[in-house]
Amino acid sequence: MPGTESIFWLIIMLLAIDIGNTNIELGIFDGENLKATWRLATGIHRMPDEYGNLILGLVNHQGLSASRISDAVLCSVVPPLTATFEEFCRNYLGTTPLVVQAGIKTGVRICMDNPREVGTDRIVNAVAAHHLYKGPVIVIDMGTATTFDVVSKEGDYLGGAIAPGIAISTEALFNRTAVLPRVELIRPKQAIGRNTIAAMQSGIVLGYAGLIEGIVARIKRELKDEARVVATGGYAELLAQEAPVIEVVNPNLTLIGLRLIHEMNKT
Repeated sequence: MPGTESIFWLIIMLLAIDIGNTNIELGIFDGENLKATWRLATGIHRMPDEYGNLILGLVNHQGLSASRISDAVLCSVVPPLTATFEEFCRNYLGTTPLVVQAGIKTGVRICMDNPREVGTDRIVNAVAAHHLYKGPVIVIDMGTATTFDVVSKEGDYLGGAIAPGIAISTEALFNRTAVLPRVELIRPKQAIGRNTIAAMQSGIVLGYAGLIEGIVARIKRELKDEARVVATGGYAELLAQEAPVIEVVNPNLTLIGLRLIHEMNKT
């Protein structure tokens, strides 16, 4: 029969929620162990009960019990959904989530002209990157936007760059041209496409690889130092195959950062 301590860790689990413009990423932690992750399409008009039904169904399907989730933490770049998920957590999990926002402990000093302008997801990534890889670190998050975040060896957030995401750029190309088709974003066989689809895949994927290589090179020159390059987000694996400057792909970087921030603030 398990002891009191092991029973405690079976019960105490944390739900981490990253609300993005395109996707919502969720993860359940048992201590430092990430037990399960899910990715949902962002639905700004869904009600708390809809998210509750959907998320609890996913939790149960994974063989986990929602009654064991004692805490929640979230970051959001979609303000209307912040309140929606707060209500979901209160009504379905019986807990008020920690929302990453100004005033909470992150351990990161934000060296920006206006620190409040920085998306909370970027700060969360910086926290995780410094904890896991020390510094300096360049974090590339390939979501709705492609963001580059620079973290010093002391753990300071120095700033970064923002480019349109690969998916929305591809969609814009399809929507604004009369004859170009919508294409699947996969690794091109070669730079010289022998048909329209292959040419588009080459231009999009290799073009973004070049963007990544170029911006990282400029950041390193400005730092006057080498920096570890870590990629996360939905297209990180694809672009890492074409951009050798990417050293590490960590799809769970934001969730790990949320867990670390929760640890800092739970007392």
